[in-house]
Amino acid sequence: MTDYDVLVVGAGPVGSTFARHMAEWGYDVAILEKKTEVGVPLQCAGLLGKKIKEVNILPEEYIINHVRGAYLHSPSDHILKVAKKETHAYVLDRIGYDKFLAELAVDTGADLLLKHNVVGVDTKSGKIKLAHGDEITADIIVGADGTKSVVSSAFNEPTTAFSAVQYLLQTEDVLETDFVDLHVKSEISPGFFWSIPLSDRVSRIGLFAQGNYAILNNFLMNFKNSNPKFKNSKILKKYYGAIPISQSRKNLVNKRTILLGDAASQVKPTTGGGLLIGFECAKIAAEAAINALENEDISLLKNYEAKYNHKFEKEFKTQNRVQKTFKLLNDSDLDEMFLKLKEKGAEDIISNYGDMDKQSYLVKEMIKRGLLTAVLPKVMYRSVSNIWNFF
Repeated sequence: MTDYDVLVVGAGPVGSTFARHMAEWGYDVAILEKKTEVGVPLQCAGLLGKKIKEVNILPEEYIINHVRGAYLHSPSDHILKVAKKETHAYVLDRIGYDKFLAELAVDTGADLLLKHNVVGVDTKSGKIKLAHGDEITADIIVGADGTKSVVSSAFNEPTTAFSAVQYLLQTEDVLETDFVDLHVKSEISPGFFWSIPLSDRVSRIGLFAQGNYAILNNFLMNFKNSNPKFKNSKILKKYYGAIPISQSRKNLVNKRTILLGDAASQVKPTTGGGLLIGFECAKIAAEAAINALENEDISLLKNYEAKYNHKFEKEFKTQNRVQKTFKLLNDSDLDEMFLKLKEKGAEDIISNYGDMDKQSYLVKEMIKRGLLTAVLPKVMYRSVSNIWNFF
């Protein structure tokens, strides 16, 4: 006899959502969380597309702000304004929302076991070893334990990741609350800087890039001090985290074990965002797990990996190409590209076709109109063509 039908390692939003799906079907589920408090510390910019309400429960009390557009800044501050008529994204209280999803799983019947640090996983037997020496077993183990996943390390190479730094600022100047700002710069490409307003006087600013936290902290401090909106602002809090680099060949299933969320590197290659993807994957994985348990055939867990690839492979392939293209560009190239985009009416095209969660729509439209090659430096045409298979 196993201790549980399902053990979920990690009480983040994706793990908690999966646990709730399984508990709703009457299965014995436990969530193992190494922290003493769910959701702490904050490790997310907290900007989510409005489609979140289509894939998970989101009470209004966890929405801090509504956003309908963005200002895209080149290195020399050429600006593209992208706007929707209505709300396109929400700024969330991520700590509160993470706690809510964990509590929802518990209310549905799952056990939440805090201060349970997993140090070893046997994917064949379904046995988990804890730091204090105890062992717990389950028919299915789910690794939702983040970028440095112990579960993933049982059958994958170590996850490669970007570093991320973020400040919570109190500003002197009044902020425009329904627009975010995104700044590109070759020294941090394919990462970028962001500023996300929580109110007319409070903002999150941050960046992600390759490099250690000390270097990124200097980048962000320079960004703050050189930006007129934030130069005289007060830093209320600093946050540090990691964003997994999307890996198309990562194994998501091994015997009795599956991976979800950051542990599975299920993030958008262009932005590092992964919450909506994770929520969709939690449902797909739950369907596969229920099927495997009902039929007493653990091999049916493989259906999860197959459905995941079918749903996201093409989108991620497009975003990876966008990311590779940006890595080719220096600051001068980026400035030139922004000027050409503005000249060719790209603001309207991005506003009409842009979707922060399904970026392939916009890319296809730009290719159809010949914009992708038209706005890039001619000397890069062959390199870009190789990325996009134009030849």
